[in-house]
This record gives sequence, structure tokens and C-alpha cells, in this order.
Amino acid sequence: MEKKITVGVLGATGMVGQRYIYLLKNHPWFEVTYVAASPRSAGKTYEQAVESRWLIGSDIPEGVKDLIVQDANDVSAAKGKCQFVFSALEMEKDAIKSLEASYAAADIPVVSNASAHRWTDDVPMLIPEINAEHLDIIAKQKEHNGWNKGFIAVKPNCSIQSYMTPVFALQQAGYPVKRMIVTTLQATSGAGYPGVPSFDMIDNIVPYIGGEEEKTEKEGLKILGKVNGDKIENASGPLVSAHCNRVPVVDGHTACVSLEFDLPKEKKPSLEKIEEIWQNFKALPQKISLPSAPVQPIIIRHEINRPQPRRDRENDKGMAVTIGRLRECHVFDIRFVALSHNTKRGAALGGILNAELIKAQGFFDNL
Repeated sequence: MEKKITVGVLGATGMVGQRYIYLLKNHPWFEVTYVAASPRSAGKTYEQAVESRWLIGSDIPEGVKDLIVQDANDVSAAKGKCQFVFSALEMEKDAIKSLEASYAAADIPVVSNASAHRWTDDVPMLIPEINAEHLDIIAKQKEHNGWNKGFIAVKPNCSIQSYMTPVFALQQAGYPVKRMIVTTLQATSGAGYPGVPSFDMIDNIVPYIGGEEEKTEKEGLKILGKVNGDKIENASGPLVSAHCNRVPVVDGHTACVSLEFDLPKEKKPSLEKIEEIWQNFKALPQKISLPSAPVQPIIIRHEINRPQPRRDRENDKGMAVTIGRLRECHVFDIRFVALSHNTKRGAALGGILNAELIKAQGFFDNL
């Protein structure tokens, strides 16, 4: 049996860090051997550090509970204890950016859930079904920074993952999208822990999430962009207008999308053709059977009242996008409702899938 790659989790005591710890239990390729968090948790066993705030509905994995939590700011402590790290850091953005670069400079690759490096020109922002080829920029990233074995790869904002794959599938099939109006209904878990106060959420909707609309409108352009020389150049479209709302749901981000194709009327796809494209869509993670990849990346429901977070967020390991209510739009061309699991596909399990893609493409071979 192939020896597992040893991994660390930075920000291991937070909500996303806990998800990484839980989801990596018994992973066929990776084994958690190092955990790090803030100085106040350093020196404790992992079990002691999270004893009053373990948020996962299962026991702490046996192989991790007795690991001593290290100070995430001490990069040297990770040397020799893990071959790469997942970053779930919860710090000021510039501090995360600097710290992740320090790990990469120390020959420890970083697969990040944080937003700090999403707009760094030579850092790939991955949805593996869409832009696996963006990993090609890593050679330039190493060259720019003088790094040897280390590099940084990131995942995008959790909310855009509910609709980016369906949009990409349409564009790949020859139906370019001109513009979209997207209204997201985002779960409370997306705010981390302790998150939004319960008194603000019960019997309520909060029609504002700081920075979320800007991320929704811009991040997709990098994901759909192309590697050009020593940087990733953004795509020119589609143009997105976003409304982002926090709703009283624990897990599962929903997006209501109205979409216009950049095609003359006679060349626009029928609803039947769109369904066919989505149902048949497969990409590299499916073709090479990455362990965390959904078998069916896009699932279509035909009930008039689906998808729903409680009923559909766990589809295919919580990694599929579930779509319903596909119909014509009286302003644009089509409209639909899409759902993805924000703390799995949109966070830790999405990060693990990124790492699986990176390994499968040979970027961990020299660790």
C-alpha cells in the first residue's frame, strides 16, 4: 500500500479546521500528523484545545486528539512533522497572506481555504472540475518567489460554488454566458463560529454579508480565466450582479440565478439541451476518480420545490451541485435554483479535493 502523505492543519481548532480534521479521518492518501492554531491553544492536546467547542457531530479522530497543538505563527515547528498544510487560518488578511508565504518559503506547500491569496496573480484559485490547468502557474509562482518545494493554491468563496460549475458546463458546451443576476441565501455556518448571534438570525434574514457580493461578482472571472505567461488573466465575463443574504439555515448555500447567453436567439440552447449538458457533465476529478470528487458533479431535481438545504446538501458526499426549478426567464434567458454544501464543497472537503488534484498531477512528488 502506498505510504500516506503527512499533512498539517493550520487553524485546526476553528470551524473549518475541525472539518478538515474530521474529513481527513481514514483518507486513503493523507494523514494528519500536525495541528496548529493561535498561541492561546498552543501547548494543549488537540482534545483539550477544542473540548468546549468541538462542533462536529462525531468524536475527535483518535489519531489527532492527542497531538500537541503548535503555534501556527511558528513555521519552524512544522518542519519535519508534515509534508504540506491545509490553511484554515482565521486572522487578519495581510497576516494570513504573509504567514502562508512563510510556509511555502520553508518548503511546505499550502492548500488554503483562506481568501488572502485569491487575487495573487500567480496563485491558482481552484474548482477542480473547472480549472485544473491553472496548476500550471505553480512553476512560475515558485520562480517569482525563489521557492523550492513550497507553493500556494487556494479555493474560492463558498457561495459561488453553487452555480459556477453549471455555468462552466454551459460555456464549455459552446453556450457562452453574457450576464447573470445571482441572489444567494447563505447558511449561518458560513460566518464561522460563533458566527451570527442567534437573536439576529431567528425569525430573520440579514440582507448583507460583508465583502460577499464583491467576491461573488469577481472571483468567477479568475476561475474562468487562462494562464498567460507568468500570471492568470481573468476572463472578460460573464458580468454578475449579486445580492447576498444570510438566512437561518445551518449548512447549505442556495443561489437563485437568472442568466443571459451571449448568443443570437436562434442559437440559444433549449431547456432540454441545458439539462442534457448538466446531466452529462464530467471533468478531470471524475475521470481520474479523485477520492473526494462527486461521481455526478451536477444533480438535477424536477420537483417544483427543490433543491432544499435539509434535503439536498449532502448529495454525493456533500460535493455535488444540486439544481432545480430550471425554467425560462422573462428578462434574461433562463433561471434556476442551485445548492451546494458550504462547509464541505465550499470549505474543507473542497480544499481536500484540491489537494487530491495537486497530488494526482504530481505536484507533491518531490516532498
